[in-house]
Amino acid sequence: MNSSSLMLRRFLCFNASTPSSSSSSILCFSSNRNRKPLVFLGSPQVSATVLDALLNASGAPDSVFEVAAIVTQPPSRKNRGKKVLPSPLAQHALDRGFPSDLIFTPARAREDMFLSSLRALQPELCITAAYGNILPSKFLNIPTLGTVNIHPSLLPLYRGAAPVQRALQDGVKETGVSLAFTVRALDAGPVIASQRLEINDQMKAPDLLALLFSEGSKLLIHQLPSIFDGSAKLKAQSQDDSKATLAPKISPEESWLSFDQEAVVLHNKVRAFAGWPGTRAKVVVVDNKNGHRNMLELKIITTKVCSQSNIQVNQADDISFRKGALVFPCGGSTSLEVLEIQLPGKKVMNAAAFWNGLRGQQLKRFVDE
Repeated sequence: MNSSSLMLRRFLCFNASTPSSSSSSILCFSSNRNRKPLVFLGSPQVSATVLDALLNASGAPDSVFEVAAIVTQPPSRKNRGKKVLPSPLAQHALDRGFPSDLIFTPARAREDMFLSSLRALQPELCITAAYGNILPSKFLNIPTLGTVNIHPSLLPLYRGAAPVQRALQDGVKETGVSLAFTVRALDAGPVIASQRLEINDQMKAPDLLALLFSEGSKLLIHQLPSIFDGSAKLKAQSQDDSKATLAPKISPEESWLSFDQEAVVLHNKVRAFAGWPGTRAKVVVVDNKNGHRNMLELKIITTKVCSQSNIQVNQADDISFRKGALVFPCGGSTSLEVLEIQLPGKKVMNAAAFWNGLRGQQLKRFVDE
């Protein structure tokens, strides 16, 4: 078998233009074998924060490591399937001048060609941050110092694919980010270090996710010396599996809001599902002149729970408008203020603009008979 057939199918640059050499963001990636090779794995935009931290640290004169390669999800069709685009991390790496032939995009991390290419790099350490693929034992056995994951929760809490979203959905007041060695069991490896963070009741998932990975990148850079000298493995604390909670992947079917639930539950769900998949609700528009009823599907963007002193329970299923908000009656005699909505195919609008567009028509909750 020739050498080219052993090489991983590598990432192709979808932008034919070469970044200008005058750009301050372009880095020199000449190999220095006195430095320990590190491989970074990630995919969404939040991973770029960690990559930046690693590239900046590796560029220091006294750095003991270099970023030898990047592993990310394959290019995919985006913008309603019109164009095949690289993952956000891959595009960010290219924009920084990282060589395209060192950006690997296996469909699965267990692919033989990929694993052969990874072994050829002889990485001392692998770092993962929202990579999105399960790592098999054959992968985990390759880096000499192991694989370290940045996980946006205080492990062993919220192990799984959606830790930030599930934490917000549960309405927790505190979360954090953990740095842990990767083992075959899901997010169950020994924890090297963690950083706690308080959450306010208006924070949405995209903002919290970005903040946690920003804090996680700082934590990683601080702990890298101990990881490379081996002391991190000695001090890492095993997780207490009896305290573990799970954060399963979110499905689009979960996005519907049921106003039989209390307002705080719905508000937390709106925050948690912000970005993707979002939260949806059905309402009925009633024309009082002819009694015609028209059902509308709304995407609920921003909400607030009415304080106890301001709650005004509406008659039946009537939705009212007060002080810039649509007020939905909810379970437990609570009310939810909806501040921003989005109609299908339209831009996000504030509640006042939507209410004015009703031109005096009545708005009611939709009740599924």
